[in-house]
Amino acid sequence: MISRPRTPVRNPGRPGRRRLVAAPAALMIVGAGLGLRAVATGDVAKYGGDALYTLLMLALVVLVAPRTPPSAAAGAALAVSWGVEFLQLTPLPAELARHSTLARLVLGSTFNAPDLFWYAVGAAAGGLVMKGCALLCRTPPLAQPIESR
Repeated sequence: MISRPRTPVRNPGRPGRRRLVAAPAALMIVGAGLGLRAVATGDVAKYGGDALYTLLMLALVVLVAPRTPPSAAAGAALAVSWGVEFLQLTPLPAELARHSTLARLVLGSTFNAPDLFWYAVGAAAGGLVMKGCALLCRTPPLAQPIESR
């Protein structure tokens, strides 16, 4: 019996398609962060913003490297977020923040240990969403040919 190789009807993991999703997702995350700052105060705004910051990093990782698996993309986003937070132990971000609103938004100014936890929450949430989307977008395998008797 000759069997045909199975090929999916579509390939949802194509880099172009992932970029088309990541780019507007990044814009929506920025909008959600600005909206959160506008309507919330205190810990909700602060720690929600931390999680959204890491989600934005995740979207940017996927935008730059669309073939990155979800767990690796989430890990890279978390590493960047933690790196920026630990950079705040130096005087550099605070100095840059005094001169630029953009630097203040991107780099922050003061180290806060609880931020590390909320960055992890954002990375985990983003990684789970990516994995869920990957599972939902998979096509079922083609049916096996019926063997003749």
